[in-house]
Amino acid sequence: MARRGRKLRPMAEINVVPYIDVMLVLLVIFMITAPLLTQGVKVDLPQADAQPIEEDSKRPLVVSVDKEGQYHVTYDDDRTQAVDEDELLRQAFAIIQNNPGIPVLVKGDKDVDYGRVIQAMVLLQEAGAPNIGLLTDPAE
Repeated sequence: MARRGRKLRPMAEINVVPYIDVMLVLLVIFMITAPLLTQGVKVDLPQADAQPIEEDSKRPLVVSVDKEGQYHVTYDDDRTQAVDEDELLRQAFAIIQNNPGIPVLVKGDKDVDYGRVIQAMVLLQEAGAPNIGLLTDPAE
C-alpha cells in the first residue's frame, strides 16, 4: 500500500542490444556478398615469370581483350564494361586525365590475335598513357 502514493515515471533508457545484433548480422551478410559482386571477363592469360605490382600504387586501369577480340574496361569499382574502340579511347582519356600517374595495364587472352592487343595499346597511348603494362598469370 505504500506504493499508491508514488508516481511511476516512464523508463527513459533504450535497449540497444537488439540493434547491435541486427547490425552484426548485416555486417556478416555484406562481408559474404561483397566478393561475389566482382564481375570480370574470362581471359585465359599466358603464363610468365614476372614481378607483381607494388601494393602502394594507385588502382590500375585495366583493359582486357577476350578471345573474340572484344575490349573490356575495368577501373576503380571493379565493374567490367564491354566497349568498342571509340568508347575505349574516350573512357581511357578521361580516366588518365583525371588520375595522372595511374598504372595502365592490358590483359590479353592467349588465344586472341596479337594485333588486337597491340591495337588496345595504341588506343591507350593515344589516350595519354605514358606507360602500359601487360598482365600475365604467374608461371607454375
